[in-house]
Amino acid sequence: MCGIVGYIGNQEASPILIEGLRTLEYRGYDSSGVAIFDHKLNMVKSKGRLSNLEDKLKIKDLEGVVGIGHTRWATHGEPSDHNAHPHMNESGTIALVHNGIIENYISLKEELIEKGYRFISETDTEIAVQLIDSYYKKSDNILEAVIAALHRIEGSFALAVVAEAEPDKIIATRKDSPLVLGIGDGENFIASDVPAILRHTRKVYFIEDYEIAVVTKEDIVIMDMDQKHIKREIFNVTWDIEAAEKAGYEHFMLKEIFEQPKVIRDTLTPRLPMDQEDVYLDGINLEKEVLEKVTRIYVIACGTAYYSGLIGKELIEKYARIPVVAEVASEFRYKDPILDENTLMIVVSQSGETADTLAALRMAKKAGAHVLGIVNAVGSSISREADDVLYTWAGPEIAVASTKAYSAQLCAMYLISMKISLALGKLKLEDFRELRTALYQLPSQVEHILENAVLIEDMAKKHLNMKNVFYIGRGLDYAVAMEGALKIKEIAYLHAEPYPAGELKHGPIALIEKGSLLMGLVGQESLFDKTVSNIKEVKARGASIMAIAMEGNLEIEQVAEDVIYIPRTHWSLVPLLENIPQQLFAYYIARDLGHDIDKPRNLAKSVTVE
Repeated sequence: MCGIVGYIGNQEASPILIEGLRTLEYRGYDSSGVAIFDHKLNMVKSKGRLSNLEDKLKIKDLEGVVGIGHTRWATHGEPSDHNAHPHMNESGTIALVHNGIIENYISLKEELIEKGYRFISETDTEIAVQLIDSYYKKSDNILEAVIAALHRIEGSFALAVVAEAEPDKIIATRKDSPLVLGIGDGENFIASDVPAILRHTRKVYFIEDYEIAVVTKEDIVIMDMDQKHIKREIFNVTWDIEAAEKAGYEHFMLKEIFEQPKVIRDTLTPRLPMDQEDVYLDGINLEKEVLEKVTRIYVIACGTAYYSGLIGKELIEKYARIPVVAEVASEFRYKDPILDENTLMIVVSQSGETADTLAALRMAKKAGAHVLGIVNAVGSSISREADDVLYTWAGPEIAVASTKAYSAQLCAMYLISMKISLALGKLKLEDFRELRTALYQLPSQVEHILENAVLIEDMAKKHLNMKNVFYIGRGLDYAVAMEGALKIKEIAYLHAEPYPAGELKHGPIALIEKGSLLMGLVGQESLFDKTVSNIKEVKARGASIMAIAMEGNLEIEQVAEDVIYIPRTHWSLVPLLENIPQQLFAYYIARDLGHDIDKPRNLAKSVTVE
């Protein structure tokens, strides 16, 4: 969840660290801090947003050229100056920043207390720096001390460590938490994510679990736990830093909503040529001889990615006629699921670092299952550990609430379901061509919805005082309702619940009262009349009604005060188009309520711990 930066070179470290932390603030923003070598190790940190740290640095000017920084999302210990990173040993000669959770921190802390160590924070991270200190006192070698500590630490971590006695290096390592090394000219960088260092370099190394990097201003040496050097290819980042800027939009979320036509086009077009009757999935082997051995398919994800997976489940079952189970990764990993070499698992994660999804992936691989990852982040853990990976090419998504990544994930699900169905001979060519044509129309149809965003903005103003909002739908519409309710919760902090429309009379309708808002999704025309009937039942109990329907279905205006129409499309593509108005509605509600849209409270972009 947290963000790490590090710099070593010939420039002043402080402004480079602050710049990197500002880029990473979406990973956590309850506190921040830096440790910089300025004749000795100096540390400055502060509770709250990064601006608080900047104010402190103006008073205590640090001029060193080596330093590490951190922006925090609290897991152990409340947000405070003491709990902020970096953490130091008692003598102030070793500093460390950490992303992840040390699971055995209690036993390690008890052991260290018995040795005379004192702790000033509530964090698990302080245990790591004191443990390293205990080994450093034996070896006087920071690399050896870090490696010794790694043998004792259990859990997930990305660590950057500096020692006052060895100011010419930063030690970096990781397990189950992202870390990237940036390669400069006479300077080098460390960061949790690529955007933090893109202003300085496009050449990076990705390191694997339990690899250690010794970073100096002239070199980066990667090694294993036995200090055996590892040769790693340089990865050249191709996307531009401007992709991580707001580009004139008020918020990153709004910018990313408006980027969706391009994201959809980029994800679909290279894999679905109009002059060929096939789907090309970047070399992924989903041919007939492979698929005929598959007896079960799982779609595993968390949050927004899970809701895209629910739609993927429906599509694969509809087109390929293979049973599919979609489950939340945080539940799946603690079950005893049926997994073997005849299992295909599809894992979905924007960041490629989601802890529960990674755990499910590893369960599947251990059981001999084939794992296909749908991810956005190149070089992420899931992209490296899955047997195959389909990138969504959505570009960096900065806002915590996911928008364009969801649309890209849906596109990936369309492609995968089509590929499987074609390979098994279940999808007729005429149906394939019809769906392909509809997919090619999606970008312009999304643009049409976005061109009329002001209508949704006006509707949002009418409902700022609502007490509750209920999202209902049937079939695929219900899966979309889940995502719509999540967005309102995430950024507007309103009570929002999704329900299958047919389940209202089994309890939820008791919650309906004057002041409630119902968002009725009626995009599935085969279920239109039934859902409208449910909407009428809610309207009769005093709720205000909004609806999202396909163009031409004007009957909905008889029961809904406000209707958002989406362009007519293939039934299976309705979820993608329906969700665009939901994103805009949540955005405008949150904006007009004055909330911090890009950094909603208590949330972080990438959930890399349980």
